[in-house]
Amino acid sequence: MMSNIYWPEIFEATWQTLVMTGVSLFFTVLIGLPLGIVLFLTSKGQWLENRVAYGVLSVVTNILRSVPFIILLIVMIPITLWMVGTSLGVRGTIPPLVAGAAPFFARLTENVLREIDRGIVEACHAMGANTRQIMLWAMLPEATTGLIAAVTVTAIMLVGYSAMSGVIGGGGLGDLAVRFGYQRFQTDVMVVTVAILVGLVQLLQMTGDRLVERLNRK
Repeated sequence: MMSNIYWPEIFEATWQTLVMTGVSLFFTVLIGLPLGIVLFLTSKGQWLENRVAYGVLSVVTNILRSVPFIILLIVMIPITLWMVGTSLGVRGTIPPLVAGAAPFFARLTENVLREIDRGIVEACHAMGANTRQIMLWAMLPEATTGLIAAVTVTAIMLVGYSAMSGVIGGGGLGDLAVRFGYQRFQTDVMVVTVAILVGLVQLLQMTGDRLVERLNRK
């Protein structure tokens, strides 16, 4: 039943998926976290309320979130070529992964910050803290568990997106599933790649849940 399985290739594809997910998640948080903070601070009722800035950022975020990832992969080919020199493989997949996930994470960050008790902000204001101090030393620490949950959800989404990139030769388990499992009708390869992807998702979810649970206890 497993006659078509070449394990070194499976391991290499798994490693490529982990690299794509890890690197993309790093840049997603690097871009999405500040974007989410700005969206929160400039939204209605916040102390840096700015309708124009919020409106522009909100529209751009919503547009990027609403574009199906498979289409975003194709649309971004010229930009990806300019940025990394190729639209194929691990390198060629990372820019569209970040472009698709960063707005999603930014919205999650905005929502997490909205859930924080306004009494904390008012207390910080009463003690004379400025915006940077309130955000860095009060709101972000208070939002830690919510942000970890948001990172977990984003990482799981990136695993799915990385697999989808295999349709255009993005590398990883998705590319293996398309080339061998779909195009060559090798069902055993498809089953193994799907099983590994499911295992990765479960591992990410369990890790995120454990971190949230541990921080809640503290």
